Amino acid sequence: MKIESWLHILVFLLLCGCSGGGGEEEVTPPTEPETPKVQIALNCGIASRATETSFESGDKVGLFVVNYNGSSAETLQNTGNHADNVKFTYSSAWTPEREIYWKDETTKADFYCYYPYATITDVAEYKFSVNADQATEAKYKASDFLLGKTGGVSPSSDAVDITLKHVFSCMQINVAAGKGYTEEELNEVVESVTVHGVSTGASINLSTGAVKAEGGEKMITPWKDGEYYKALIVPQSVAEVGLIVVLINKKEYTLKKAFTFETNKRYKFTVTVDKTNEGINVGIGNWEEDGVDHGGVAE
Repeated sequence: MKIESWLHILVFLLLCGCSGGGGEEEVTPPTEPETPKVQIALNCGIASRATETSFESGDKVGLFVVNYNGSSAETLQNTGNHADNVKFTYSSAWTPEREIYWKDETTKADFYCYYPYATITDVAEYKFSVNADQATEAKYKASDFLLGKTGGVSPSSDAVDITLKHVFSCMQINVAAGKGYTEEELNEVVESVTVHGVSTGASINLSTGAVKAEGGEKMITPWKDGEYYKALIVPQSVAEVGLIVVLINKKEYTLKKAFTFETNKRYKFTVTVDKTNEGINVGIGNWEEDGVDHGGVAE
């Protein structure tokens, strides 16, 4: 037999050996399509914002997302959460700086949200200060801090609703005309209203909402919003000091009062000025209308 014939036979045998036996082709099973990820959307509301009742265009919040481990919620950490301090900006809707998704179709999560957005290095002791000078609307608003949590949320394409509440107290002071004064006359002679003996620094736990006042005693100048003077106060107990000072015709009238400011509460302080005896009669009632007369006399 010729050499060429042997070569043909050898090539044929090699090709048969490579066919996998019997000439049957291996079939690759089809791959399962991946389940599309669901993006997390946010809808922030305000329980009772001190400035207004809604967010304004350009406002920014920070969001932490903490996944559950089975049926138990994990603890909020500085880093390593499912989402760490993602910035959302408001303009008729909330837009994230980057897209974030649920872990899967079943894992629940807790959502922690705060305003205003900042760099957070310690979620258990975040440092924030209200302005000592709150005499303008801008400085007053810059002193506002809001915090909210929505827990145990199941994965969904619906926006997660979070209601933010005030971490600080709102002090609302009304200087009212007493005997011998009209409102117009009183407005002309009141030179200033100031709050004294309060700390302006705060340490905030973003997980629990607990607040600790920090720093020494300072004077706060409130913002005159219409008929009221308004100031945001870090929650704290104040000893009996000259809490409110009203300056009229270069003379100071001081309300000495011990008081406890609590988170997310607004307190109304009405200072009535009598022209006849140059005295100030003070009645104080808090925003919740507890029916208790907290009044005193300023001299």
